[in-house]
Amino acid sequence: MTRSEPDSQGWIGHWSPGIGDPTIMGWLTVLLYAVCAWQCYRLLTRHAGLLGRSEATLWWILALGLTALGINKQLDLQTALTEFGRMAAYQDGWYERRREVQVVFIYIVAALAGCAALALAYLAREAPFATMAAIAGSACLLAFVVMRAASFHHLDRFIGGEYFGLRMNWMLEIGGICIIFFGARWRLRSHRRWHVIH
Repeated sequence: MTRSEPDSQGWIGHWSPGIGDPTIMGWLTVLLYAVCAWQCYRLLTRHAGLLGRSEATLWWILALGLTALGINKQLDLQTALTEFGRMAAYQDGWYERRREVQVVFIYIVAALAGCAALALAYLAREAPFATMAAIAGSACLLAFVVMRAASFHHLDRFIGGEYFGLRMNWMLEIGGICIIFFGARWRLRSHRRWHVIH
């Protein structure tokens, strides 16, 4: 039997566009996303001729991905997706089996993240160590995305827990951004040294 959809006051269920994380850490993370994306863009525009095609594609993916994650940090689009799924579950009568669907969804997100990591590693197969370091940072961010997708399961305690006074989600997200940033800076400086030598 189909259950009636619960009352909602937002655009999608209880979600509406707005500032999803108005805290200092939330805005700091958005700023870090923006600065890191800009650093990747600078590398691409200033030294595009010295980057191989595969490596240039990799840095474009990182620049665009960081921009998208920074925007999503405040729009909280994953909540909109969750609300859409909840509404569909009520509408189509499978709300009681929603956990099974959630598990499948998590597996799909994890598989897509794994494929993305492999694709980035393939693009960086002939790149210098600085670019490989950026790939390691992107792996941290992909792990964070998967854990956020699974946050309504038991991983919520893990990602929200504190270790040495720091939250695991901060370490994965901010740590990943910083690693990509320093990888881009390192790659940019290596090109500058190349220009000085030549």
